[in-house]
Amino acid sequence: MTGQKTDPVLVEARRLAGDPEDSYRDRIVAALYARAQTIAYRTVKVAPAPCQDFDWRLDAILTSRLWGYPIMLALLAVVFWLTLKGANYPSALLASLLFAFQDILTSLFHQLGAPAWLHGIVVLGMYRTLAWVVAVMLPPMAIFFPLFTLLEDLGYLPRIAFNLDNFFKKAGAHGKQALTMCMGFGCNAAGVVGCRIIDSPRERLLAILTNNFSPCNGRLPTLITLAAIFMGGLLTTAAGAVAATLTVAGIILLGIVLMFFTSWLLSRTLLKGVPSSFTLELPPYRPPQVLRVITRSVLDRTLYVLARAVLVAAPAGAFTWVLANVHLGAFSIIDHMAGWLQPLGKAVGLDGYILLAFILGLPANEIVIPILLMSYLSIGMLTEVDSLATLGEILVRHGWTWVTALNVMLFSLMHWPCGTTLLTIYKETKSLKWPLLAAVIPTALGLAACFLVKLLAGLLGAALGG
Repeated sequence: MTGQKTDPVLVEARRLAGDPEDSYRDRIVAALYARAQTIAYRTVKVAPAPCQDFDWRLDAILTSRLWGYPIMLALLAVVFWLTLKGANYPSALLASLLFAFQDILTSLFHQLGAPAWLHGIVVLGMYRTLAWVVAVMLPPMAIFFPLFTLLEDLGYLPRIAFNLDNFFKKAGAHGKQALTMCMGFGCNAAGVVGCRIIDSPRERLLAILTNNFSPCNGRLPTLITLAAIFMGGLLTTAAGAVAATLTVAGIILLGIVLMFFTSWLLSRTLLKGVPSSFTLELPPYRPPQVLRVITRSVLDRTLYVLARAVLVAAPAGAFTWVLANVHLGAFSIIDHMAGWLQPLGKAVGLDGYILLAFILGLPANEIVIPILLMSYLSIGMLTEVDSLATLGEILVRHGWTWVTALNVMLFSLMHWPCGTTLLTIYKETKSLKWPLLAAVIPTALGLAACFLVKLLAGLLGAALGG
């Protein structure tokens, strides 16, 4: 038998057997399309449509390797800028209205002779937290989701999926995850719901577990504020603005890289499998239906997510008020809890109050900084300051440096999802296992990253000091 020649067909078959399964599928599909296109060109004569010619010319730019990615990043940057800039005034107005109603509730409780503890739990705990969450969450979502839906209606979102498909495929994920990633920048709970567009259960779970690496509009204000104080504040006004912007952009890009890395890791361990073939037919560009865009974005996304946030925030607000106002000896429960967390916080370049603020900020990331200020200043309710300079002075007075600020920004990017998102993950997966895993993965990465930054900063300081 050894003297016989091996059939070349068998040799080629054995060689191809080592290729991934999706490689066969892609080759077959590509060959079929190429053959069909050749036959169509030879047998069918079609008069060129101006609209179709325009679509092809536009796609040659928007999906090209040279211009596709810069244009995509620029458009997303414009959406973020409009969201953050446009939400400032509505948020301030809504906050003033809701907090004015808090004064009315306080007067009503006093007139009824309600005990102070009941007023504290209901008004200063539950209502004040609800007012804060609604005032901070509603305006950005009311701007971001219509803009996002507008891009979807125009036909641009499939182009984003097309541009990023190769990256997600290499990470073992589905190209449609690009769309859920973009939705996560508005709200991670909405991004998790958006994962329904992915048919494969394995790849849907990958998208759900990694969506938290898209910093939502609840975390972006924290990133921007700390970057402006500690990174931008070290330089002149113009250079400081550029430094702060680059810092925030770097954190966002790091989140995207971590999404690819975690998807790649999970697809080779816990969620093994071959990526699904993603044959995407790019739809034609079309003028948006504005009324339908507003209806879909407000009813299906904004109000849906806000309702879940309110459901989680109310009891958490009451719980936080109790912790801040019930004293064991000379210190409140919050002070004692921060003391217990201090060794871990110190080890990773944070402190106990910072870790506790993130824990108590589980209902909504928007209230992390207010809880931190409440703890630092020993005030029994959520609070804010009137300027970045004042906030910076308070933080520096409590031992913050640029390393602390950078670690808080990193931990804001990499920690457990908010309560609304965890509840949404449970409802989507019908299992407690996946919300738990969605919390553990980013938190472990966040603690490791903070520890590494503290270690490198210490070595750098020692080298410069020496």
